[in-house]
Amino acid sequence: MESNVVDFCRDLIRFDTQNWGEGKSNGERDAAEYCAEIMRKAGLEPHFYERESGRTNVVARMRGSDPEAGALVVHGHLDVVPAQASDWQVDPFAAEIVDGMIWGRGAVDMKNMDAMILASLLQMAEEGHQPRRDIIFAFFADEEDNGRYGAGWLTEAHPEVFEGATEAISEVGGFSADIAGTRTYLIQTAEKGIHWTKMVAHGTAGHGSAIHRDNPVVHLAEAVAAIGAHQWPIEYTKTTRALFEQLAEVTGIPFNPEDPSELIEASGSAGKFIAATLRNTSNPTLLSAGYKHNVVPGQAEALVDARTLPDQDAKVAATLRELAGENVEFQLMNEGPALEVPFSGTLVEQMIQALKDEDPEAVVVPYMLGGGTDNKHLAKLGVTGYGFAPLRLPADLDFTGMFHGVDERVPVDSLKFGVRTLHRFLLEQ
Repeated sequence: MESNVVDFCRDLIRFDTQNWGEGKSNGERDAAEYCAEIMRKAGLEPHFYERESGRTNVVARMRGSDPEAGALVVHGHLDVVPAQASDWQVDPFAAEIVDGMIWGRGAVDMKNMDAMILASLLQMAEEGHQPRRDIIFAFFADEEDNGRYGAGWLTEAHPEVFEGATEAISEVGGFSADIAGTRTYLIQTAEKGIHWTKMVAHGTAGHGSAIHRDNPVVHLAEAVAAIGAHQWPIEYTKTTRALFEQLAEVTGIPFNPEDPSELIEASGSAGKFIAATLRNTSNPTLLSAGYKHNVVPGQAEALVDARTLPDQDAKVAATLRELAGENVEFQLMNEGPALEVPFSGTLVEQMIQALKDEDPEAVVVPYMLGGGTDNKHLAKLGVTGYGFAPLRLPADLDFTGMFHGVDERVPVDSLKFGVRTLHRFLLEQ
């Protein structure tokens, strides 16, 4: 199993599944075929689903002994964000092992977890293990954009695939961080919502040498500056408050709700992830205007990536409109709900126990993800989703900083720990 997970991870990285968004992608078909082959070796019957040729989702169901028990969805995505090879120390799609780590685009997000899933389901078959509940293994397309070819489309077009599913696990949780010298594992029990908009400023086109009182570039620039400078207030959810209370116990630093900066600092590399979950965020990410140096255009556009706390989408939208002013209109491009689920119950207890069985000194805490996952789409079917891709990481590795970053890599030993832990967890289902 441990040798398989290394091979599977390297093989998956070598499939160039870059996704630029807005339908531009290399596609996931070859990687999906690879996953399907391993599923068949495990005695499962994989099914392919495509909204468009090459944008491939593959799903297989492992039948449990109790058909009345709610099914568990174990899912990953096969696409990756683009990688500029000239920025990397190694070929981002060669999956080289350097300094005990597998390097490549997707090593962190999230072909490491895909490999763990494949290695574990194959091991379950080889051991002759039948779970009590059905386990639905799914590998989705298009997670790195908005799921319109992946989980978003599949849950709408083929909800029968997930019939009986009640819970799910996927990426960005279960990994360790060094917090004041204590190895602490963060299970994702919440994720912020997505509110992506396009700002459009209209004005009067004309010659660049004239005086212009109605220049859309100026209107847009003022809106971008106001939104970029806005300081959203700190607001705690059940998850983030529970996290900081537990961080206070781990570190011995008192929790000051008005100023949690000392606890964030003590969280090391995970602090950047954690800080973004204490407030709504809004970042202008792209500007577009004009076509010639001496022509004032009639329109200017900008994209804004806002991430929202639970039940705050309307509040965030209203604040953005107020900040942008009357000369700018907004178009909603993509949205997804914020999620928050309990850090309690049988499934959570099984995650914690699996971690402690492999690492008896483990401290396990809940946290909120500042981004989003395909659990948002499954939530529309009533599926409760968690982030549990377990990894025991070196204390000095900035793991969270490598999501979508340059020189993405995962330690081989962490991957082996992860598959052992995931396998323990799945054997309890």
